[in-house]
Amino acid sequence: MTRKTFAWLLAAGLISAAAWAQTADEIIAKHEKAMGGKDKIKAVQSERVTGKMVMGQGMEAPFTMEMARPDKMRMEFTVQGMTGVQAFDGKTGWSVMPFMGKTDPEAAPEEESKKMQEQGNMDGLLMDYKDFGRTVELVGKEDLEGTPVYKLKVTQKSGDVVYIYIDAENFMLLKQTGKTKVRGQEIESEMIFGDFKPVDGLVFPHSIEQKVTGMPGGMVMTVSKIELNPGVADSRFTMPAAAEKKPAVPEKKPDVPPAKPPQQ
Repeated sequence: MTRKTFAWLLAAGLISAAAWAQTADEIIAKHEKAMGGKDKIKAVQSERVTGKMVMGQGMEAPFTMEMARPDKMRMEFTVQGMTGVQAFDGKTGWSVMPFMGKTDPEAAPEEESKKMQEQGNMDGLLMDYKDFGRTVELVGKEDLEGTPVYKLKVTQKSGDVVYIYIDAENFMLLKQTGKTKVRGQEIESEMIFGDFKPVDGLVFPHSIEQKVTGMPGGMVMTVSKIELNPGVADSRFTMPAAAEKKPAVPEKKPDVPPAKPPQQ
């Protein structure tokens, strides 16, 4: 192979890679436009989402999720009359899980805090992805249960890889799959989005189905209400102090009058 031929192949490869990257960016731009536009999305400073989760065996759990920029998140859900909380204050994650016997707030391990931070990103994985140290590649075009979709590969700063499936016709996010490590164990999961409805000029999915490989059933989140810019206080994301446990007070015995000596 001559140097000239090698140089031509190298240039062709670089041009081809640039074309694929540009196509991926074009798909992302169309996705943002279909959701309502990047400017409108960025104008939302906080959100409150209300709905219910239905577990695999039919158990229902009402939930409320609050989010605020930058990366703040609080999720409350009620199971069997007990309310659990998972939150991220922008730096650290924490939780309260009374149904697991943990009634006091506990700081999350660093690995879990990073996952919570990703969940707290209101703009998702695609918008301004370069600013967050992510890369996005167009894998190709596929068929998703009869719907043509673009498959995008997102590599996060942590090294985790997520695949995102965008409807080739209306450019809505239909599916997201990926693997991640939780407490040293690799977990593979998928999320399916549907029931898209407009809210104040933006479009949101009102049904999210989540499945974890190797685990029976799954979970479906049905959204009943979405509030944009509700003005969520920062204190909602701050981990509260543990309730002070008061020492037990010994039971006070009733005063018993001294026995009188027997009369002579």
